Amino acid sequence: MDRIFLIGAALPPLETAVSPKSYRISRFEDPALALPDISRAALIIINAGGGKTRPEPLKKLLLLSEHVPKIFVSAASRQKPGFSRKKALTYTADEGLAPRELGRLIRRIGEEKKLCDENRAVREQNQSLRDELKFFEELSRALTSSAGKTDVLQLLTKKIREKTGAENCTIYLVDEQTGGLAMEKTEGPLWKKEKTAMPPGVIAARVAREGKPLLIGNMYKESGFTLKMRDFRHKINTAICVPVKIKGKILGVLEIINRQSGGEFTRKDLVSITRFTDYVAIIVERATLYEKMQELVVTDDLTKLFNTRYMTRTIGTEILRSNRYNTSVSLIFMDIDHFKIVNDNYGHLVGSKLLVEMGQLLIRHLRELDIVTRYGGDEFVIILPQTPPQKAVKTAERIRQTVQEHVFLKKEGYGLKLTASFGVASYPESANSQEELIRLADEAMYQVKHRTRNGVYAIIDHGAV
Repeated sequence: MDRIFLIGAALPPLETAVSPKSYRISRFEDPALALPDISRAALIIINAGGGKTRPEPLKKLLLLSEHVPKIFVSAASRQKPGFSRKKALTYTADEGLAPRELGRLIRRIGEEKKLCDENRAVREQNQSLRDELKFFEELSRALTSSAGKTDVLQLLTKKIREKTGAENCTIYLVDEQTGGLAMEKTEGPLWKKEKTAMPPGVIAARVAREGKPLLIGNMYKESGFTLKMRDFRHKINTAICVPVKIKGKILGVLEIINRQSGGEFTRKDLVSITRFTDYVAIIVERATLYEKMQELVVTDDLTKLFNTRYMTRTIGTEILRSNRYNTSVSLIFMDIDHFKIVNDNYGHLVGSKLLVEMGQLLIRHLRELDIVTRYGGDEFVIILPQTPPQKAVKTAERIRQTVQEHVFLKKEGYGLKLTASFGVASYPESANSQEELIRLADEAMYQVKHRTRNGVYAIIDHGAV
C-alpha cells in the first residue's frame, strides 16, 4: 500500500481526500520525525502553515526525497481555490482546495509518476547500453595494440575490474594437459591473510566443473561454501564467477571478488557481466591461439625445445654481445649414436619419446642461460653464452657422460642405454662469423661420428682437440 506523508499543520479537508483504501496516511507535524522513513513515501504533502515546520529539517527532507512527488499547500491566493504545477511531480495547491479536486490531483500525480519512472528506466537502460558499447570499444582498441597473451589478459582483467568496481578480477584458464584450472592473470590488490577466508580458486573450480554462472551475494550466508577455520590468502565477502566458453567448450573462468564500495553483488550485476562473457571468450581464445602460433614459430613441435629458427637468431644475438663485451660464445653439436636402431627395433613412437626425454635431460644438466635447440632428427645444438672453448669442451664431456649413464624410458619399461657424439666450436677463437661457427661445430661432431662415436671433438684456434 502506498504511503502519503502529511507534513506540517493539520489539513482536515486534505486528509479526507487522501483516505481511500489504496493509501496509508502518515502525519508528521515536524519534518524531522519523517526523515527515518522518508524512503517509503509515495507522495509528500507539505503544509508549512502553523509555524511548526522548521526550515532545516524541511530542507533535509526535500533533499532526501528528490524523486518523490510533492504537493506544497499554501494559503489561498485567488477567489477560486485551485492548484498549479511548479515542475515535474511537484505541485502547489491552495489551502481551500476541495477534497474532490485534491483527489483528482493525487491521481494525476500518480499517473505522472508512473510515466516518469518508465522514462527514467529507459534512460538508465540506454545509458547502460552506451556504457557497455564504450567498454567494448575501449577494450577493442587497446587489444589491437598488444598481441601478447600476457598483455592481453592483463588488460582484460584491468578493464573488467574498472567496469564492475570490484576489488579483484581473476581469469583462470583450463590447462589442456591436466584439465585443471590455472590462475592466468589477476588484477587487484594483494589481500591480507584472514582466518575465515575462501581459498583461491575454490569458487572457480566449481563453476568450471558445473559450467554455470555463480552469484554469491553474501559469502557467510552461503551454506554451499562452509569451510573450517584456515589461514587463506583471500577474504571473500561477495563474488560473481562465470564460465568462459566457446561452442560449449569451457576455456576458463572469470572470477570477480568483492565490491570496492562495499555491499553485495546482485542478480543485476550477474546479468550485466554475463552479457560480455562471450566477448571475453573470443579474446581469451584469440590470445591463446596467438601464443600457440608464437610458440610454433620458435619451438619444436615434438620436444618443445627451441627450433633452428630461434637457434640462428640467438647465435646472432650472442655474437653481437660477444663483440661488445669481449667474451666468447660456444656451440655444441650433438648427435645420438645409432638412433636408427631404436626406431627400427621399437618403432617411431618410442623414438619420439626418447627424443623428448633427451631434451629434458640436457636442460636439467645445463645452466639456465644455456639454450638447448633441436636441430633436426636426432641432432641437438646447445648454445653456451659467455663460454670459452676449454669450458665448452668440459661441458660437452660432462653431458656425454650424463647421456651414457642415463637409462632412457625406464618408466615405460624399456630401459634403453644410449651414447652420443659431440662437436664443439667457439667464436671468435675458431670461427669468424655466425655461419662459420655453425659449420665448424657441425663438422667437429661428424669427426666423432665417423671415427669412434661417444666422444667429443673440438675445433679451437682453427685446430682440434
